[in-house]
Amino acid sequence: MPNERVALYSRNSIDYAVSVFAIARAGAVSVPLNFNLGPDEVAYILEHAECSAILAEEQLVPVAIEAMKRADLVDDITLTVAFGDVPPRVDGTWVSFRDLADSAAAGLDDAVTSDVAFLMYTSGTESRPKGAVMTTGALLAQYVSMVVYGEMSSNDRELHVMPLYHAGQLHCFLLPDVYLGATNVLMDGTAPADIMQCVQEHRITKLWLPPTVWISMLRHPDFLRYDLSSIELAYYGASAMPVQVLRELLEVLPNARFFNCYGQTELGGVTTMLGPDDQFRKSGSCGLPTLHEETGIVDADGRHLGVGEVGEIVHRNPQATLGYWRDPERTEAVFRGGWFHSGDLGYLDSEGYLYLVDRVKDMIKTGGENVASREVEEVIFAHPAVAEAAVVGVADPRWIESVTAVVVTRPGFHLEAAELIDFCRSRLAGFKTPKAVYFVGELPKNASGKILKRELRDRYSGAPQ
Repeated sequence: MPNERVALYSRNSIDYAVSVFAIARAGAVSVPLNFNLGPDEVAYILEHAECSAILAEEQLVPVAIEAMKRADLVDDITLTVAFGDVPPRVDGTWVSFRDLADSAAAGLDDAVTSDVAFLMYTSGTESRPKGAVMTTGALLAQYVSMVVYGEMSSNDRELHVMPLYHAGQLHCFLLPDVYLGATNVLMDGTAPADIMQCVQEHRITKLWLPPTVWISMLRHPDFLRYDLSSIELAYYGASAMPVQVLRELLEVLPNARFFNCYGQTELGGVTTMLGPDDQFRKSGSCGLPTLHEETGIVDADGRHLGVGEVGEIVHRNPQATLGYWRDPERTEAVFRGGWFHSGDLGYLDSEGYLYLVDRVKDMIKTGGENVASREVEEVIFAHPAVAEAAVVGVADPRWIESVTAVVVTRPGFHLEAAELIDFCRSRLAGFKTPKAVYFVGELPKNASGKILKRELRDRYSGAPQ
């Protein structure tokens, strides 16, 4: 089945990890799917990627079957495999992954660097996801870059918590670890107590989590009861880590060296990294370009900007996608001028360190001024009663968009909206100060730990202030 697309629809498991190598060994292309997707969303990707096979965990097989029906692909998808020790009972055409692995044929050709290895579907801001075409060579360049800049070694014991369909966990940590011969522990789910128990039990030395999960661990009432002293390498990414939270983490995890990883799926996962020695010297920075990487800042016309000037962050590296599957228009648009256009706003300082100002779509335009949501969030996190926060722009008839904060308070703390607004006003310009604050039990997040700001904007549009 060389070059055929094989969908992977499962939570983290040994079978999932093994299947990635099995698909590559067969010369086929892995198409990881978010396990939270429903039948219509799965159907779209199966049809768009022109998949001829699907591997799914047993619990998700009914959703996969419904998706195949809705996409009218029941006859076109010729191989259906279920993870687990026994095949599912819902459909007699499904076979067990373990049985298939035991009967696998030998003598397959080795992959070459130009082979397409993955279609990584990204959600983006559009209504339909895009399939980033990743070659074996591009991903190997990414793995080497992570090993060098992430200070990785074969002695590492890493816990993999985030979903393997996510480029960060799969291509920046699990596969580089396998490349090195490190020890890997797979876990399904991000429950803070489960993570801490696993770290303690397996003496985990390396851990990558988005800031939202680091925060949920730090704020857990039993945090100090667990022995997390084995953690030596701690990575964060997917969103910004509030400086106050980082200070707290370093106090309670004194053996850990923290790294900030910034990048995108289309670029292999990580393009810049802020190392342990720069966490406070270059507070708020995404770091320096990693191995093989060129990073620049351009204006709306594609002209490169100077030190300190804010514009769109662009990249050029051998890890980059070949383009978007079956979408030449968007491929041409994102690679205009020979650089990959990230959609992020930022600037470079005099030493070449990258600072992310905001996503273009998250920049709040209020009363003729631009407000970076991250700047406001940093101030809110400095309040002792705040556990989590997200700042968004909500449509407003007077201001066009009003700066709006959505906050989760720490257990045992009480906080009024007026108090937090006054707190921000004493530290920010008036136009940056939230005009409304809403308190919630938890913030909406995707499976990768990113806060769903679009959902918050929709939820609070038209809400009384």
